[in-house]
Amino acid sequence: MTSPNDFSADATLTLFARIADALERIAPPHPPVPDFEAADAFVWQTGPGRFEPVPRVNRVEMDLLQGIDRVRDQLMENTLRFARGLPANNALLWGARGMGKSSLVKAAHASTNRLVNDPSGARLKLVEIHREDIETLPGLMSLARASKHRFIVFCDDLSFDADDTSYKSLKAVLEGGIEGRPDNVIFYATSNRRHLLPRDMMENERSTAINPGEAVEEKVSLSDRFGLWLGFHKCSQDEYLAMVAAYVAHHGLPVAEEQWRREALEWATTRGARSGRTAFQFVQDLAGRTGTRLKSA
Repeated sequence: MTSPNDFSADATLTLFARIADALERIAPPHPPVPDFEAADAFVWQTGPGRFEPVPRVNRVEMDLLQGIDRVRDQLMENTLRFARGLPANNALLWGARGMGKSSLVKAAHASTNRLVNDPSGARLKLVEIHREDIETLPGLMSLARASKHRFIVFCDDLSFDADDTSYKSLKAVLEGGIEGRPDNVIFYATSNRRHLLPRDMMENERSTAINPGEAVEEKVSLSDRFGLWLGFHKCSQDEYLAMVAAYVAHHGLPVAEEQWRREALEWATTRGARSGRTAFQFVQDLAGRTGTRLKSA
């Protein structure tokens, strides 16, 4: 009968090698190495984590974004600093619906790449991450960290509900952790909520928590991780008409000003809102009625 001591060193190594091979076979596949040269924009796909190239970004030219001059200039300045390797802040674009928050992020990305020419060939990449994938941000940033390129990680319509604790993951990624946020990654988010949490949720914390002040502070501290807050507010009638005018001129719609102004005001009235989105929807309708094809960005 053989005892464990009778095994030779070679037999032991062979046994360990067989175990390692077996573990390798049942292990999940390694995520593919990202090809960041494939495009300037990507969508982050989880399971396994990979960057899906976006050959053509759905965007609006910067000069068509009317009525948001101050926030436009602030975001462009922040983005240009980041693309040039200078300190820059995470940005939260919050406020009224349809006023160009996500359009501004995409326009700033395109404009910055036209203005900044890095001798090393590094480019500014835009990576969209879906709200439900926020907890996978560490994996995304780990893959981006080793690249020569710089990345705007963009989450559109970011907000959290009462039973959602994933905001804690975002807090840790933006500022906390041992490694911290990579120097070549910045985070931009849009939201209708200034603090990313519904007001009734914050009021409920005040009324039910043992220490309501601390409970609310713990939740609103997420928005503090964004050094740049850019507020978007409902536009005036003059600003709305300026938006329509810019689209009409850009796309060369063959309609007299008196006519499109009258119809644009009626369009906004029937929808109960004036915004950049309303202006573009009106122009789409007007272009269709006049048989005009809209120019792509």
